[in-house]
Amino acid sequence: MTDVLRRGRASLAFGFFVQGVAFALLVTRIPAMQDRYGVSDGLLPVFLAAVPILAGVGSVTTERLVRRVRPSRLLRWSQPVVLLALLGVGAGDQVAELAVVLGVFGLSVGMLDASMNMLGVSLQRAYGRSIMLSFHAAYSLGGILGASLAWVGAHEELTLWMSYLPVVVVLLPAVLVGSRWYVDGEAAAQEETGETKGVAFRLLLPLCLVMTFAYIGDSTVSNWSAKYVKDVLGGSEQLATVPYNVYMVTTLVGRAVGDLGVRRFGAVAVVRLGALVAACGFVVVAVAPGAWVGMLGFTLLGIGLCVLVPQTFAAAGRLFPGASDAAVARLNIFNYVGFLVGSPLVGALGEAWSYRGAMLVPMALVLVTTVYARSFASGGDRYGGGHERPRTVDVGRGSNGL
Repeated sequence: MTDVLRRGRASLAFGFFVQGVAFALLVTRIPAMQDRYGVSDGLLPVFLAAVPILAGVGSVTTERLVRRVRPSRLLRWSQPVVLLALLGVGAGDQVAELAVVLGVFGLSVGMLDASMNMLGVSLQRAYGRSIMLSFHAAYSLGGILGASLAWVGAHEELTLWMSYLPVVVVLLPAVLVGSRWYVDGEAAAQEETGETKGVAFRLLLPLCLVMTFAYIGDSTVSNWSAKYVKDVLGGSEQLATVPYNVYMVTTLVGRAVGDLGVRRFGAVAVVRLGALVAACGFVVVAVAPGAWVGMLGFTLLGIGLCVLVPQTFAAAGRLFPGASDAAVARLNIFNYVGFLVGSPLVGALGEAWSYRGAMLVPMALVLVTTVYARSFASGGDRYGGGHERPRTVDVGRGSNGL
């Protein structure tokens, strides 16, 4: 059974990695997508907003589906759909075609994100120690690779189709093979048989707010770092491409070692420290006299923000051990809420006030996380709280048994 856990962990980590690659390939080639389909600047925000909205719908749908279908099966079939939808973005040439494939991408991404984190939470419970950050580290690594492949495609002036086709050809069969070793946990078995307790939204709300604030911070970096370095800090066009890469690399490093911190000091301490470091990062960015000091701020942001999202999913699993799949699906919706709110909020404040001042808003929101840090306490189920319980092999069935 230990081998089952190890294979399940490796295959799920690969699923996170593939999702990081696919999402980065989509969002980093938006200018090429706009040119290919002739999407106007006025219409583009509508398309971009539709993806997270439909992803939220996909997450809600997943909460209902897991009552009858195990998360491993949902993940097994939603990930290939995401990859095929990515390929579809590069294959069409009509705006209507783009709308359809982005709609499919959004719905399947919502299902994929929810089911993927459900499996991560249940595997962490089975291991009896913090491993959730390692899955999100794999996602960050995939994001770095995807962004690098997108840069190569843009540099070589490849069409979207030629950029995406080799990636999908390699990753699609790989995820189908890897999905054979997904492992469902006891929460999935309970929800499948109806033996679950309800999810009290009042108890989940603090985690929903933390998730929203974390993604507001993340979307601020991903959408505004380049413009901020160039227009506010006076950096060059080339230097403006660096801060997001710095952020991604420090996010990867932080997540790669973050589980060790959770095991040693507990989730509450790690979340509080992460929020404080991220808030300091926003302050440094806001007061930076030049681009290189700004880079220090984006480095701190990567180190601080990287722990919040994985630990929020893990906390939901601990808070509702008999209904963790439903809790994760609901919590995942606020991933997309933060993504939708963050970029327009900073942009509007930057235009109306100043971009330096706008950076203080996500700083204040991230600081609120410290108030809700006690929601990350492990309570009676002590794994991941500095008092980890012994490993257990109560992991339900692997996806082969479905």
